[in-house]
Amino acid sequence: MLNILIDFIGSTGFSALTYKEIIMIMISCAFLYLAIKKGYEPYLLIPIATGMLLVNLPLAGLMDKGGLIYYLYKGTELGIYPPLIFLCVGAGTDFGPLIANPKSILLGAAAQLGIFFSFLGAIALGFTGPEAASIGIIGGADGPTAIYLTSQLAPNLLGPIALAAYSYMALVPIIQPPIIRLLTTKEERKIKMEQARVVTKNEKIVFPIIVMVLVSLLLPSAASLIGMLMFGNLIKESGVVPKLADTATNTMMYMITIILGLTVGAKANAEAFLNPQTLKIIVLGLTAFSVGTAGGVLFGKIMCKLSGGKINPMIGAAGVSAVPMAARVVQKVGQEENPSNFLLMHAMGPNVAGVIGSAVAAGILLNVF
Repeated sequence: MLNILIDFIGSTGFSALTYKEIIMIMISCAFLYLAIKKGYEPYLLIPIATGMLLVNLPLAGLMDKGGLIYYLYKGTELGIYPPLIFLCVGAGTDFGPLIANPKSILLGAAAQLGIFFSFLGAIALGFTGPEAASIGIIGGADGPTAIYLTSQLAPNLLGPIALAAYSYMALVPIIQPPIIRLLTTKEERKIKMEQARVVTKNEKIVFPIIVMVLVSLLLPSAASLIGMLMFGNLIKESGVVPKLADTATNTMMYMITIILGLTVGAKANAEAFLNPQTLKIIVLGLTAFSVGTAGGVLFGKIMCKLSGGKINPMIGAAGVSAVPMAARVVQKVGQEENPSNFLLMHAMGPNVAGVIGSAVAAGILLNVF
C-alpha cells in the first residue's frame, strides 16, 4: 500500500515542481489578477496568463509533441494567426479619422521611432540583426506584428517577444499617461480640436484598396499584414457583406484571440523565460514602447506649434498601434484636464496610422534581413 502511495505521489506534478516553475505560476497569477480585478485588457491577458500557467505545470505536456497547445502553436509559429487578426482588426476599424486628417499619418510614423531606437540598443547588447529587429518591433505596441516578424526572423525568441509585446499592449493605460504628462504642459493638454470633416462612403471604400495596392507594391513583404488589414476594412465599408464583417469583428476575432493568447503564453516556460536574455528583451521592449510614445508626443508638439495651437500634442501618443487602447488613454488624460474635451476621434487618426506604420516597419525589416 505504501509503495502504491509513493508511486502515485511520484506521478503527480508536485514531485517535479521546480522553484522556477513556481515563479512563473506566480507571474501568471499576477497577470490574471491584473486582467480580472483591475480590468487591464482581459481579452488579451486572461488567455496569455492561462497559457503561461498551463505550460509551467510539470508533466502536463501540453506543449510537448502531441499535446493540445503544441498543435495550436503551429499557427503562431508559421505566421498564420497574425494576418487573420489584422483582418479582424480591419473589419472593426474606422479609417475615417485618418482620411479626414491625413496629417495624422505623420504622427503614426513618428511613433515608430521606438522600433528603430531599440533595434540599435539590441545590436549594442549583442543580439544579431534579425533578433534585434524582432525585439525592436515591440515598440509598435502591436502584438500580431511582433509575432509575425519574430516567426520569420527569430523564432527562438518568439516566446519572450510575444509576451512582452502583448503585455505592454495590455499595460498601455499604465505606461503612457506619465510619459504624456512629462512631455506636455497643462495648457497643451487642454487644447480643444475642431471637429473633423465628414468622410464620404466612397472615400472609405477606395482608401483600403489604394493602401493595399501601394504598400504591397512598395513592400511585398508587408502584403500579408496590410493586405488582410485592408481586406477586413473593405468588407466593413462596402456595406454589402454585413455578415462577413460581423463574423470577423466578433466570432472570428474572439476565436483567434483565445488561440493566439494561449499559445503565446505557453511559450513562456520557466527555462526559456527566466534567463538574462529574456530580461534584456523585456527592458528593450519597454524602452521601445516608451520611446515610441515619446516620439509621437514630441512630433505632436511640433505640429501643435505649426498649426498655431490647433492640434493637441497628446494625440501623438496614439501613434503606437495599440488600437483603440492608446486613443482611449489620450481621451482620458485630456478629460482629466478639461472635462469638455473630446479627443477620441482625433486620436483614432494617429492610432490607425500606427497600425499601418508598424506593418510597414515590419516589412522594411523583413526586406533588410
